[in-house]
Amino acid sequence: MQLIQGKLIADQIKEEIADEVKKLTEQGKKRPHLAAILVGHDGGSETYVAHKVKACEQVGFESTLIRFEENISENELLEKVRELNADKDVDGFIVQLPLPSHISENKVIETIDPSKDVDGFHPINLGRMVIGLPSYVSATPAGILELIRRYNIETAGKHCVVVGRSNIVGKPMSILLGQKTNPGNCTVTMCHSRTKDLASITLQADILIAALGSPEFVTQNMVKEGAVVIDVGTSRVASTETKSGFRLKGDVKFDEVSPKCSYITPVPGGVGPMTIVSLLKNTLLAAKGEVY
Repeated sequence: MQLIQGKLIADQIKEEIADEVKKLTEQGKKRPHLAAILVGHDGGSETYVAHKVKACEQVGFESTLIRFEENISENELLEKVRELNADKDVDGFIVQLPLPSHISENKVIETIDPSKDVDGFHPINLGRMVIGLPSYVSATPAGILELIRRYNIETAGKHCVVVGRSNIVGKPMSILLGQKTNPGNCTVTMCHSRTKDLASITLQADILIAALGSPEFVTQNMVKEGAVVIDVGTSRVASTETKSGFRLKGDVKFDEVSPKCSYITPVPGGVGPMTIVSLLKNTLLAAKGEVY
C-alpha cells in the first residue's frame, strides 16, 4: 500500500506557482490577485478561507478577504459580486459556500463572471468542462486529477466508481475521468444514496472515489484487493483525544481499508491540501489570461 501524500504534492505545486509569480513580476506584470467573500461566521468556512489567504501569501499572490454578516441581503451580496466582476485588478474570486438560507447560492454563482470564476462552479465553466473546452475545473476534482497524474496511476481502461453526485465533486469527477485525456479514459459508474446493493458495485472498482460526506462509510468489504482509493470526505467528528474536541474523519474507514489498497489518500493530508492549490492554479491561469 502506498500513501498518496497530498500535502507533499501541494507544497511542490506551491513552489512551482511561486516561481511563475516571480517570473511574472520580473517581466513587470502584476501579481495574481484572488479575492474571497465570506458571509457569516461558519467555523468550517472561516478555516478554509484562512487557509486560502495564507496560501496566497506563500506563493506571492495578492489576496483580499471581504466579510459580511449573516444578515446581508441577497441583493447586497449580488452587488458586491458585480463590483468584483468589474474590478480589473482582481483576476479571480470565490464566494465561500455554504451561504445563509435566505440567499440563493445558484443566483450568486450565476452572477459571477465565468472568466473570474476560479472555483469552477459557474454553469458556463461546467458546460465547457463537459465538452472538453478550456475551463476552470472545480478545485477538488482538479486536485484529485493532479494527484493521480503525479503518482503515475494508470487510469485508461480502468473501472472508476464515484460514490456521491454533488455538483462540486461527484458529477465533475465522473465526467473528467471518462474523457479522452490522461488521466481519464476510465469506464465510470456514479453511485449515490439511492443506489441498490452499493457494495456489489464498489467491489468492481479499480479506482474508488468516496465523496459522500458520511464518516467511515466505506468499509473493507466494499473494496477489492489492489484498488486505488481516493477519500474526499472531511467530517468533523467529536473526539476526546484532541484539544479542539473534534477530529477530521474521511468517508473511508482507513485502518480497515488501507491494507487492501495499492494507493490510498489519508484524511487529513490527502485531497484537502490539493483543493487549495488547485484554486491557486486557476487564479494563475486567470491572471495570465490562459482560459478566456
